[in-house]
Amino acid sequence: MGLPINYSVISLAIRWKSTALAVLGIGLVVTVFVGLLSMASGFRFALRASGSAGNAVVLEKGALSELGSSFSTAAGDSVADDRRVARRPDGVALVSPELVLVVALPRRSDGQLTNVGVRGVTPAAFILRSGVTVIEGRRPRPGLHEIMVGRQAASRIQGIKVGSTASLLRHPFEIVGVFSDEGSAFESEVWGDFAAMGSAFNRSGTESSLTVRLSEPRALAAFDEALRANVQYPLTLTNEREYYERQAGPLMGFLRGLAVFVGVVTGIGAVFAAMNTMYAVVAHRTREVGTLLAIGFSRGSVLTAFMLEGLLLALTGGVLGCLASLLVNGLTASTSANLGEVSFAARVTPTNLAYGLVFAAAMGIIGSFLPAARAARLPITSALGQQV
Repeated sequence: MGLPINYSVISLAIRWKSTALAVLGIGLVVTVFVGLLSMASGFRFALRASGSAGNAVVLEKGALSELGSSFSTAAGDSVADDRRVARRPDGVALVSPELVLVVALPRRSDGQLTNVGVRGVTPAAFILRSGVTVIEGRRPRPGLHEIMVGRQAASRIQGIKVGSTASLLRHPFEIVGVFSDEGSAFESEVWGDFAAMGSAFNRSGTESSLTVRLSEPRALAAFDEALRANVQYPLTLTNEREYYERQAGPLMGFLRGLAVFVGVVTGIGAVFAAMNTMYAVVAHRTREVGTLLAIGFSRGSVLTAFMLEGLLLALTGGVLGCLASLLVNGLTASTSANLGEVSFAARVTPTNLAYGLVFAAAMGIIGSFLPAARAARLPITSALGQQV
């Protein structure tokens, strides 16, 4: 015969003070755990949003990122001439040669230097990345020392405003616009004209990367194999979305590892708090347990009832922790990446919330098992004779 669920609920409500303390402890642990996972999700989204499934990125063979890649314009032109590259109605290849480097600029908050990604682009970049929108000013004009600044970079870099001048590697560039790109990592960059930047930074005749639109995405693997086998221009081709996800990999792994580490360390404390609460509950209800056993409830039913109390306690804390973690959703943070310092917004996803509830349930089950087992093993005669 099993005990009804409301028995466990009523038992928790009667001892609301100790229940509230245990719920608060578990809730705080879940809040921190979900908060760290949301940072990892936000960073992954920022880099994933930088790529389009229909685009591919050409890099120098052996390079892991655009910063470590450099190849000649002739090599890029050979890719653009390939029939597997999509073309506009006028027959021009849909390719965007880009020059990528990092410069140090002062932060708005403390004046300290921070790395900022700089990208030289052609007008084709705005066709291949349709999410880029100028929200203030205008785009840089070809051939001129003009730049537009990403929304996130503009908010954290000192002296950034339309009409002012920024010094990039000792070369003055006029700021003519601010842009957004649906929360992608591009919002942390500075964009200027490809030719003007190549001339200013002594990089004329070279490209860091070439973004291409494929006429048939399924041709990517064969295209990549052909580029790798080219002796004159050894290059690689990677789906743009996969490329940016790969850039997020190391930091995402660190953030997720940190979430697990912090969760386990703080979770141990929460488990002991729940365990102490449940041991106190068992000690206070010894005669009650003896009565339940005497009137026919099995030891398994008693074990299940006490474990259910621990699980309900933990899940209540987990729900409160998940609700509290929603407060960090959208908060902006920044971190160093291969492309310089990248700003991103924390994203509390349904998956993160589910992980938080599962973690809370695990704490409840672990923390209640030993006290529940003690209650189930109590001898009936000594339990009934216990003075409370």
